[in-house]
Amino acid sequence: MRKLRWALAALAVAAAGLFSLAPAAAPVRADAGKRLLVVTDSGGFIHDSVGVAEEVLKEVGPKEGFAVTAWRFTREPDPKVLEKYSDNFRKKTGLTVGPENCGRINKETLKNFDCVLFFTTGNPVNKAELADLVDWVKAGGAFAGTHCATDTLYQDTVYGELLGAYFRGHPAGLQKIKVKVEDPKHPAAAGFENGMDYQDEMYIFRDAPFGRERLHVILSIDPSSFHPPGNLTRKDEDYAISWCREEGKGKVFYTSFGHDKKVWKDPRFQQHLIGGLKWATGQLPGNATPSGKK
Repeated sequence: MRKLRWALAALAVAAAGLFSLAPAAAPVRADAGKRLLVVTDSGGFIHDSVGVAEEVLKEVGPKEGFAVTAWRFTREPDPKVLEKYSDNFRKKTGLTVGPENCGRINKETLKNFDCVLFFTTGNPVNKAELADLVDWVKAGGAFAGTHCATDTLYQDTVYGELLGAYFRGHPAGLQKIKVKVEDPKHPAAAGFENGMDYQDEMYIFRDAPFGRERLHVILSIDPSSFHPPGNLTRKDEDYAISWCREEGKGKVFYTSFGHDKKVWKDPRFQQHLIGGLKWATGQLPGNATPSGKK
């Protein structure tokens, strides 16, 4: 019986990839506002905060004008893969993965959304689907990522260039740092003040494709408050937290915050994230001029 359930789930995911009106692809609509797709497919490490992220966005999003749809699995459907993934997902988050939590990201399903937010690991899309996503952004779509979105799709530099960076590493545990607000006028700076203490798992990014000549940095870590081990230390001490960029007619926003479940429930982080999403969807103005070399 269980195998039959997962066979049906696989068929639902496959259908979502072929027909824009398939149940798994249909977004939750609001009377007004933007349609946000939250993707938490975790083919690599499964963060226990992805379930909280979905819960928070479904609660806060509609209040801020976002109709939220959440997909927990977006890869090629396979009953055995889905069953094993659902078990692992439940162990980490307390949530299962059924047909209603699945969908495929492609040029047809993307028509249903204004913004796509990745909180992912592994490979949530294949090469063709990634090309569709990039084309959709260039045509005016909004793409955003939180935390481990930079720990995703390492095999394709196109993705790293779209989002702005790839994850390199982080010190063990959670780090308490001081936030440097580099653009206090940007909507994504909401909730934070320069020099404010904040705690989360702090990411350090690879030298490429990260670069201030391409990215408009909004928040960064005050290097005097952050002392990663030698193998993770950047020579330039440039530890960005959040940035934005433009891609064709579209916009991209990223924040490395979001590892700790407490962060997702923090109103300061929620203001920061919603501000970034509203900028990306064109609801609020904000500068995206690259910050330049530090």
